[in-house]
Amino acid sequence: MAKAASRFVCQSCGAVTLKWSGRCETCGEWNTIEEETIIPRPGPAGKAAPGRSVTFVGLAGSAEPPPRAAIGIAELDRVLGGGLVPSSVVLVGGDPGIGKSTLLLQAAACLARSGRRVRYVTGEESIDQIRLRARRLGVADSAIELAAAINVRDIAASLEQAKDTTLVVIDSIQTMWVDAIESAPGTVAQVRASSFELIRLAKSGNFSLVLVGHVTKDGALAGPRVLEHMVDAVLYFEGDRGHQFRILRAVKNRFGATDEIGVFEMTDLGLAEVANPSALFLAERRGNIAGSAVFAGLEGTRPVLMEVQALLAPNPGGSPRRSVIGWDGGRLSMLLAVLETRAGLRLNQTDVYLNIAGGLRVSEPAADLAVAAAIASAAFETPTSPGMVYFGEVGLSGEVRQVAQAEARLKEAAKLGFDAATLPRRLAHGNRKLAAPDGLHLEEIGHIADLVVRFAPESRGKKVS
Repeated sequence: MAKAASRFVCQSCGAVTLKWSGRCETCGEWNTIEEETIIPRPGPAGKAAPGRSVTFVGLAGSAEPPPRAAIGIAELDRVLGGGLVPSSVVLVGGDPGIGKSTLLLQAAACLARSGRRVRYVTGEESIDQIRLRARRLGVADSAIELAAAINVRDIAASLEQAKDTTLVVIDSIQTMWVDAIESAPGTVAQVRASSFELIRLAKSGNFSLVLVGHVTKDGALAGPRVLEHMVDAVLYFEGDRGHQFRILRAVKNRFGATDEIGVFEMTDLGLAEVANPSALFLAERRGNIAGSAVFAGLEGTRPVLMEVQALLAPNPGGSPRRSVIGWDGGRLSMLLAVLETRAGLRLNQTDVYLNIAGGLRVSEPAADLAVAAAIASAAFETPTSPGMVYFGEVGLSGEVRQVAQAEARLKEAAKLGFDAATLPRRLAHGNRKLAAPDGLHLEEIGHIADLVVRFAPESRGKKVS
């Protein structure tokens, strides 16, 4: 019999080393390397048997693909692309206590109430704890089949007996255990082997599989990165415990659009859908405040309005501080350099604090113009117009560039009662006429200096201190 060997594996990135060290040289994390035992698989001595021939088929099949299973929660269905695809595997990650189990229990209850068979396997909680949560959410009467187990072999044997299952939820994948591997649950080897076995069952059993995954302190999914490549969709459940709403964001989806978001509000009865997130993000906005601007953003296919807040504080000595929440810090530094070089706005002795109100994180460059308006408004203590929205990308030479889906952004602004919009100037040739909603005044600008001059017509180039 072959002798068992051992290796040292980083539990954060999956890198393999020959000896233990305090710091992983691949990802830079400390105290993440653990020893794992490798038991060689027994096999016949000598040359391996030849493989069997694989059958190739045409791209156009004769049968129609099975329809999606709509969950019944509109925000979740939106992120998934219209519902669950049979034999698909979805990985859901998020911070502890953010509401992952609550959302999936509500989704399982909706499917069960529609007559579909749903199985919920928990490795972190007991059956009584799940039932207690179900009573609090008001879904205790749904026909969900619960099980508390961590042995993948036992789970696989149970799932193979039921061929009419629509959805299986595994909460969480870090608690699953394959008895053929001599390592603790949650290690890279266990997560990889457990995921492979469960995904194989989902593909052969024609049911949808949802895996709950833990996240690291940096917000990335814990475990090997190969897990994200094995699944069909990766969803992140984001939010701040200081705010009442949560954002479900798709970063990978083989059957739908990426960067789509679903907005939920955490209540005493669980997660409630937010049909109009723009109204929620702007609910506490106060008008006539310097340093505030409304950005007409786009999250996936949905236009969302949000408030950009900027605060400037004098800092005559030392290097000025740049602090940003909800936006890219590197892009803020670039925009400040453009404002100083191209528009004459001096902020070299000023601390700059930027915040996307409500906890939403913005990644698209179309927010440049709204951020610049908030900074210019704070610099000259001139409030922006309460009925104005901003969107546009700012280049290094100070030009304001076109962004996608301008009509959808304007339509959302008009729906919420805004009467004006500042946007990039359309070129004389090559651009079709922009269909703006009735009653919405458009102010087009071509350079960032044209925006700054609106807040200080007589003070262009004035040094802010």
